Amino acid sequence: MLTLHNSLLPIVLIGPMAAGKTKIGRRVARGLGVPFIDTDKRIVESYGPIPEIFAREGEEYFRIIEREVVDWSLGEPAIVSLGGGAVLHADTQADLEDATVVYLSVTTAAVQARLGGTKRPLLAGGIADWERIYNLRRPTYEALATIRLDTSNRPISGIADEIVNWIKERNDD
Repeated sequence: MLTLHNSLLPIVLIGPMAAGKTKIGRRVARGLGVPFIDTDKRIVESYGPIPEIFAREGEEYFRIIEREVVDWSLGEPAIVSLGGGAVLHADTQADLEDATVVYLSVTTAAVQARLGGTKRPLLAGGIADWERIYNLRRPTYEALATIRLDTSNRPISGIADEIVNWIKERNDD
């Protein structure tokens, strides 16, 4: 059984909507034998569906509860997948400065197929909204990243294996 150095945990996955953070994060957690936390899922469990939160309370309220859930989740020795906009909060950025952060990027062309029929509140205008949001957030993702991997045209299993191997190498150092 692999024992990870505490300095490596949590391992945080960031990136735009539909980059594969949840699917890849689950596989990485299994590969390392640690828990997996999806902050969006925790929000839904505690507050209800995200589109309903946006409709009922607005984005500002959503970002407040998102920060609360992110703060709680980053205190756990786990693989943590953050929602695409979670990195916008200054406190989250500060928390991630010394963390192991995996930035999963994706091209617009690849994400178009992944977003079919989405009910994501920030994407009412379709792929143009996704592209605009990603371009605004990209500098933050890049600044926080310990490692960057493009998920556009590679199998999820291969990306997850690469992350697991990278973490194991860092663990041996």
